[in-house]
Amino acid sequence: MSWAADEFETIDLGDQRLNRRTVLVAERLAARPTASIPAACGGWAETQAAYRLLSDDDIGWADILAPHLAGTDERMAAHAVVLCLQDTTELDFNGQAIEGLGPLSFEAQRGMYLHPTYAVSPAREPLGVLDAWMWAREPKADDGTRSGLTESGRWIEGYERIAERAAALPATRLVYVADREADIVALMARARELGCRPTGCCARSTTARCPAATCSGPACWAQNRWGRSASRSLRARGKRRGRCGRCGSKSGLRASSSRPGPAISSRQRA
Repeated sequence: MSWAADEFETIDLGDQRLNRRTVLVAERLAARPTASIPAACGGWAETQAAYRLLSDDDIGWADILAPHLAGTDERMAAHAVVLCLQDTTELDFNGQAIEGLGPLSFEAQRGMYLHPTYAVSPAREPLGVLDAWMWAREPKADDGTRSGLTESGRWIEGYERIAERAAALPATRLVYVADREADIVALMARARELGCRPTGCCARSTTARCPAATCSGPACWAQNRWGRSASRSLRARGKRRGRCGRCGSKSGLRASSSRPGPAISSRQRA
């Protein structure tokens, strides 16, 4: 049995032919991940069958991913600690007339955004995808505003999905890992609300925050939102070493004028 047949053993698309086609397409694309679909497939007939599968309105990406998600859970359960990595990537379909696309980094670019959660062991063993968040941006209006969903919600929803998995895997500690886009109070507040003991968090902070109660600046989330100070491991931008750049109070932060700080880690308390 091939790796794809094993991974998609439980797939159910309502037709055995579709199930077999999914396995074959996965094998072909995995063997040549940078190739186009026609180049990866073995001939025109196979290419047409792949396009029919992908254009079937009765099949969603979640239907195809379902057996892989189940397999990811099984592999995670074999580890004491699992890192759940989140980040966003662009799917650039520029120049192609595809319905449902939106602008990317530049308004003239066309495509979608994908925000997956990827599970790995501390030894860097890949365990699989836990979740995926996909969306297309709305074009900007004449006044420069953009309608549609609030994109920062992807970080909060991603944490919620990890918290759900943590409850189902009590013997495995899941650690949420994100870059500085996840340095938002709404995420920290939601994590505190969920009170999920097996879940930890590691985020790259983008803003130096003073924990002083009298400071008019934003408070340090590691101190106030998670109940445990991580300020000694945080590099903050400021004029004076160990003092808040806004109010001048001692904060335990080390000054750095060159870059935002390295990752800070804090374990949530139940």
